[in-house]
Amino acid sequence: MINVAIDGPAGAGKSTVARAAAKELGFIYVDTGALYRAIGLKLIRKGITCEDTAGVEGVLASTELDIRFENGEQVVLLNGTNVNGVIRTEEVGNMASKTSPRQVLRARLVQLQQKLAASEDCVMDGRDIGNAVFPDAELKIFVVASAEIRAQRRYDELKAKGQEASFEEILANVKERDYIDQNREVSPLRQAEDALLLDNSNLTIEEQKQWLAAEFQKAING
Repeated sequence: MINVAIDGPAGAGKSTVARAAAKELGFIYVDTGALYRAIGLKLIRKGITCEDTAGVEGVLASTELDIRFENGEQVVLLNGTNVNGVIRTEEVGNMASKTSPRQVLRARLVQLQQKLAASEDCVMDGRDIGNAVFPDAELKIFVVASAEIRAQRRYDELKAKGQEASFEEILANVKERDYIDQNREVSPLRQAEDALLLDNSNLTIEEQKQWLAAEFQKAING
């Protein structure tokens, strides 16, 4: 199996790049952040805070989490229910960021991610794919963009959906999530030593696709 690992901070556009790359290569696309968000959603619904260790572990013990693919798109199942439509809020994202450092949670989700990639060629994105999930991936990419650009992208996305948004609040949230991801004890966000850096601050999606396709061919052909 061929694995492409794409990492980077929140809002850097790694999911967009990964999804486009998977379609171009004919691979499955696995969005690992959606798995953490699904757990975050359940914690919120249960009224459990990220500081409640026993509560978090209890939720994990009673949760069935799985992924299936429909028409090439990833569907996250939380206890058998498709939660794709309800895990993209700021509240769920913040909960996922705060609970993701827990070793018991990461161990379970990494096992699921590795199981998926053992049977399919895949492009997988997240925060620790190149270092922890697929240290032997054929190609590793670390996607970055400035905090201000990432906040602007999120602001524009929310406004396009007709939702109220504050750029200042979004920027503060982006910086907070960066700090949490970079300073957690378990699998902190780090560029793998053999990962290629992609700063997409001023690149179009098409330019990123072309760049990644060229790098993939280099990696595969040696």
